Amino acid sequence: MSPARSLVAAIPVRNEADRIGCCLRALAAQQDACLTHAVLLVNNSTDGTADRVQAAIPCLPFCVSVVERTYPPPVAHAGTARSDAMKVAAAMAGPDGILLTTDADGVVAPDWLARNLAALDNGADAVCGRALIDPAEARLLPACLHEDDRAEMAYATMLDRIHHLIDPDPHDPWPRHTEHSGASIAVRVGAWRQAGGVPPLPLGEDRGFLMALRNVDAAIRHAPDVMVTVSGRTVGRARGGMADTMARRLIRQDEMLDESLEPATTCLHRAQARAALRRLRAMNPSTRSYQEAGRRLARQLGLPLPYVIGVTQERFFGMAWSQLEATGPELRRMPVRRCELDLHVRQAERIMRQLLAPRSAACV
Repeated sequence: MSPARSLVAAIPVRNEADRIGCCLRALAAQQDACLTHAVLLVNNSTDGTADRVQAAIPCLPFCVSVVERTYPPPVAHAGTARSDAMKVAAAMAGPDGILLTTDADGVVAPDWLARNLAALDNGADAVCGRALIDPAEARLLPACLHEDDRAEMAYATMLDRIHHLIDPDPHDPWPRHTEHSGASIAVRVGAWRQAGGVPPLPLGEDRGFLMALRNVDAAIRHAPDVMVTVSGRTVGRARGGMADTMARRLIRQDEMLDESLEPATTCLHRAQARAALRRLRAMNPSTRSYQEAGRRLARQLGLPLPYVIGVTQERFFGMAWSQLEATGPELRRMPVRRCELDLHVRQAERIMRQLLAPRSAACV
């Protein structure tokens, strides 16, 4: 690790007077690495959060900038705050710096910074960590919430394994996880800038940012050893966020799974099409085999061949795939009903057995 590389954390903060101290102490207690600077963008707070931060600054081993903002109601959300916090942090970090972001109610693991840096030094442009609910607060939640979450996460892992087996990513090897949480993201300033920064979305700015990174072919690592603990509260600061989801599920179980999940058969088709596009882009466009592969992909996606060939010429693979995925009728997202999850799990298990069988036989 270069000693000249700036490591700047960007943290959106709103009414977190009771938790911001734990967040900062965890960042101060990092092993084998230390932040250069932390930017706390305190927005629309009414509980003295900024005063708590100022009181903690003398005890911290890194510099702290407190940026206070009051956003108008239409844009007073975590997406705006995280987007602006990252902009301020990027200016401090410089073009060769590293940006990190977490939540104000998050307590990063003692090796959080070191493990993020290890993944970046191993070739990643961005690192997604795991966000785990504080164990003490998790025990206060009913068992049904934990059971639903475990079932959904297990199915998400199955779908991700299908993608890994068909279209492996050398920068994101197995094992990995499927989370895209703003509670734990590290990214090179250059990649952040090329992706256009964090989109100021009212909900899901973290997923939107990872999608933007994928569109410019950033190397993204979902590191299972990078972890942060977050609160298990059911009254949150972000409308529509994790706290709202848990509060809603306390009253009634959601009919549908997370929107990122789909039937296993559709996942298989999506992974095959993605791999086919990758192979097509690696071929010589003037060859007959290229035209034949293009026709197969066009039929697979239900799209006209000229359109598919045109999109294939995009500068970035991620951008080409994003366009095909958005327009291909065969790749239309289909939601999964929770009551049908067992059926889709069995289908995913069958698909994985079929994909793993040749590999197992080859190892005998």
